[in-house]
Amino acid sequence: MERISWKQYFMAQSHLLSFRSTCTRLTVGATIVRDNRIIAGGYNGSIAGGVHCIDEGCYVIDGHCVRTIHAEMNAIIQCAKFGVLTDGAEIYVTHFPCLQCTKGIIQAGIKAVYYAEDYKNHPHAVELFEQAGVHMEQVPLDRDIFMKFAYANE
Repeated sequence: MERISWKQYFMAQSHLLSFRSTCTRLTVGATIVRDNRIIAGGYNGSIAGGVHCIDEGCYVIDGHCVRTIHAEMNAIIQCAKFGVLTDGAEIYVTHFPCLQCTKGIIQAGIKAVYYAEDYKNHPHAVELFEQAGVHMEQVPLDRDIFMKFAYANE
């Protein structure tokens, strides 16, 4: 039997995480991986115990919802909270990271960013990733493969 590739596996995990998002503007999931092992996951949502966009709407300032923490940062913060090393790890994200998340990814020592969809790819984010030697690669979720494996035993 054919097995799903590691990249598709981790990207599928990120898409599953995005289903937990509480922001109505865009649902994003992120999975941090080291040595083909998941070390953290995150989705965009409000602070723990805070008001959620799905409950009271987005709090938009200058075109950005400031109520949410982005998926990438939630995953990185989860590693910091539980003492998990991110240096040399990879991150799989459903959408290209914003400029602020780009900086956080670089500072966390993450060496590769795999993203499924382009989303307002900021030229400076690309430039920063290149300067820091962070590998960027678009890995669209192969929904056909995902569905094949999801329903393989039916």
